[in-house]
Amino acid sequence: MREQILAIIEKNSRVDINELAVILGIPELDVANEIKKMEEEGIICGYHTLIDWEKTSIEKVSALIEVRVTPQRGQGFDSIAERIYKYPEVHAVYLISGGYDLLVSLEGKTLKEVSTFVTDKLSTLESVLSTATHFVLKKYKDHGTILDKKTEDERMKVTP
Repeated sequence: MREQILAIIEKNSRVDINELAVILGIPELDVANEIKKMEEEGIICGYHTLIDWEKTSIEKVSALIEVRVTPQRGQGFDSIAERIYKYPEVHAVYLISGGYDLLVSLEGKTLKEVSTFVTDKLSTLESVLSTATHFVLKKYKDHGTILDKKTEDERMKVTP
């Protein structure tokens, strides 16, 4: 039951508990209790709304920053990752494989604001060896949702 609930609410966190119960064929109270348990256990960590900021008048700049660090003795990458994710500008921090150790996702109002964060805050952290900043120019798909949907021409084709 857990996997089914998670699969449904991952795609639509606004689905009504009653609707979930009908889809799964189980009592509404069981669904509500299971969701509450998963929230308490930290399996469900939050509920978010995906916004296509390009369609608003609000200016936002997104960036992905690759960070090479020196791991801390006995703590690995956890300590530096925690220092980074505590900044309010930071949306996500991932430990990654490859030439860099961490991938940091963040947003700012301008390119300069993001660059200042990288220069003044991120690069000055003791264990940070180097960074590479990549600005997101356009999002095509985010969290499984296609943002750049192509509209098909609904006119009938006329052939001679």
